[in-house]
Amino acid sequence: MWVSKPIYEGLPYFYLVVGAITLAASMYLNHWYWPTICFVVGLLCLVGGLVVLLKRRDYRSHNRRVNR
Repeated sequence: MWVSKPIYEGLPYFYLVVGAITLAASMYLNHWYWPTICFVVGLLCLVGGLVVLLKRRDYRSHNRRVNR
């Protein structure tokens, strides 16, 4: 593992928070293409955070079942 465990465990939540913030920012920005950019980045961060959380949960539950 390349990063410490608290940072590694908190990373998906960081992705979710950044995604929510950028989605909220996309509603309030109205200059150039920033609303579209913020919307796409926010959506990608939310989906990425959820994917990482679900993959970790499935891996850990599968790992517990195999080790019993």
